[in-house]
Amino acid sequence: MIILGIESSCDETSAAVLADGKLKSNIISSQLIHQQYGGIVPELASRAHQRLIVPVVEQALTVAQIKKEQLNAVAVTHGPGLMGALLVGMSFAKALAYGLKIPLIGINHMEAHMYSNFIDDPKPAFPFLCLIVSGGHTQLVYVREPLQHELLGETLDDAAGEAYDKVGKMLGLGFPGGPVIDKLAKEGNPNFVKFPRSYLDPGKYDFSFSGIKTSVLYWLRDHGYRNNENIKPIPKQELADLCASFQAAVVDVLVRKTIQAARDLGVQDIAVAGGVSANSELRARLKSVSEENGFKLFIPAFEYCTDNGAMIAQLGAMKLENGFQSDFTLNAIPNLNISYAS
Repeated sequence: MIILGIESSCDETSAAVLADGKLKSNIISSQLIHQQYGGIVPELASRAHQRLIVPVVEQALTVAQIKKEQLNAVAVTHGPGLMGALLVGMSFAKALAYGLKIPLIGINHMEAHMYSNFIDDPKPAFPFLCLIVSGGHTQLVYVREPLQHELLGETLDDAAGEAYDKVGKMLGLGFPGGPVIDKLAKEGNPNFVKFPRSYLDPGKYDFSFSGIKTSVLYWLRDHGYRNNENIKPIPKQELADLCASFQAAVVDVLVRKTIQAARDLGVQDIAVAGGVSANSELRARLKSVSEENGFKLFIPAFEYCTDNGAMIAQLGAMKLENGFQSDFTLNAIPNLNISYAS
């Protein structure tokens, strides 16, 4: 069984080939143009996808040493994401699958992040808990069995990755802010500023990160580093301390909520996925706390944390094996959720 996976939900154009459960290629082309604008520009993203989709797919097939006629199905992200970006990947996938007379499989981008933990060994055992942390989403999902899951909680405002990017912009670190904050935090004091932790109602698994973002803004204004949109230079060590303090607050909330949910559900395996799962502090803290509490922790390799075609192909193969395929009238759904069992 040979599956082509196509991902174009945001600013990465990616294609991957999965053959009999083994990943043969995973090509990712990232769009650097958005850095100068401080965030993703949807129109520029969709135009870049149009330019890149054909060469990226061709490269994925070439690296995998697979001809398109050997494909058994095409899996493609149909949401959530940017409408224009999604339509580029979907239009290409539909045309290819229709022309080859093979199944089309629509993939939920957030579900694919969950199953990125199944690309390599070892894999989590069912049932397991998955923390999905990315620029647009922060969710806790209970995965009962293959393709059966329940959304336990999600962010009520900013996602964790979104908070990182906005704070990075406040500190003058550019876009995306997450990797830079993570790097600087390693040299900083996490107790420099006691930023607030929002745990919300006891027993609930929702998140909120807008408060900590606002607290960073107020701290900068109170200490003379920021006036409206003007950022004054922050001393190197103080900048590192701020990054460490901010990161500690975000990670504290993510870890505490995840461990509490795992205890409440009685699961032994915890999986993490999404772009923020590449964060070194989150990985280290979850690893330490999981070992202390007897949980097994699963985190994808770095190349499968950000948006990628491999996770689309992986979930596509699982769905095809379970008799699922999409109609060619499948639509792009920018706000597609995973609050239902698929």
